[in-house]
Amino acid sequence: MQQVKLFKSVEAEISSLETEINNWIRENGIRVVSIRGNIAPQTVSDPTGGGLNRFSPSDVLIVVTYETPE
Repeated sequence: MQQVKLFKSVEAEISSLETEINNWIRENGIRVVSIRGNIAPQTVSDPTGGGLNRFSPSDVLIVVTYETPE
């Protein structure tokens, strides 16, 4: 039976997210069916009303469809 696991992080921590996902797969003997991801850019407006002045870290969402060993 296929299941889904979600991983969420920010773009500045992508390396840590990759390590977390790889460890989860390895430690649980997961058979990955597919991995999909999305990065959602975030912007922060200038509090003085002068428009956009910088970018905040983007959210990263990874969806892993998997099967557990029988």
